[in-house]
Amino acid sequence: MLDHVGFQCADMAASAAFYDKVLAPLGLRRLADHKVAMGYGGDFPDFWISELTSGNGFRESHIAFKAADRAAVDAFFAAAVEAGAEVLHEPAVHPEYHENYYGAFVRDPDGNNVEAVSHGPV
Repeated sequence: MLDHVGFQCADMAASAAFYDKVLAPLGLRRLADHKVAMGYGGDFPDFWISELTSGNGFRESHIAFKAADRAAVDAFFAAAVEAGAEVLHEPAVHPEYHENYYGAFVRDPDGNNVEAVSHGPV
């Protein structure tokens, strides 16, 4: 449904290091680097970070990255914790969404709510 999503970042180097690390377990990597904007994805840069250039104050954003399975969610979470992310919700089943919703939620260096989620039964 979406073509791409982007976050503005206060510190591009910190955000790039964070996303380089936490997206790798999901099979995603940096595909484009224009210095003022960097694109991540598998085959196409679907997720972008860029320099903070507009807006007044912080507005939290949320993005959920699709994980192949629960092990990938766990690996994302481990990478995020190792990268120093604030933990919002450890990997767990969230039956309030649906019976197989398995997700982990952390904050990126700019305070955004970043999730990895698997919808499969295992």
